Amino acid sequence: MSLDIQLVDYHNAQQAADLVALLNAYARDPMGGGEALSDYTQQHLIEQLRATPNALSLIAYLDNEAVGLLNAFQSLSTFAAKPLFNIHDLAVTPSARGQGVASALMGKLENIARARGACKITLEVLSGNLTAKALYERQGFKSYQLDPAMGQAEFLQKYL
Repeated sequence: MSLDIQLVDYHNAQQAADLVALLNAYARDPMGGGEALSDYTQQHLIEQLRATPNALSLIAYLDNEAVGLLNAFQSLSTFAAKPLFNIHDLAVTPSARGQGVASALMGKLENIARARGACKITLEVLSGNLTAKALYERQGFKSYQLDPAMGQAEFLQKYL
């Protein structure tokens, strides 16, 4: 078994195709919403990632097959005045689950984040995704709170 984690070059046609295919598979999974990416998204995602200078994507290749994806975005912690990274997507194909692929992707991102002087990595997870939550806890992630009396942070969204 040969696992290779690659930083995606959005101009590399094969990596771009692998990224879209992996993200589409994730979108179709119940944890990704259960619906395929729209045709528009499939056709424009890579050009939008190219146009986003703080975007970073990693693909895991297991024996030369694309089996895992991590999309992250670098931002800024205003409280620390240092970079931070937010993991936006983390997915592993069903056939490769349980083989350390997600841990390897997260480890690679952590190395990149440390090299860039980041103070933290953040992510969101569905409360019912117990497998992912267990992985994140093993990786050292914890619920976010500033003051226990004020409770834990919640992730909210508003569609536009």
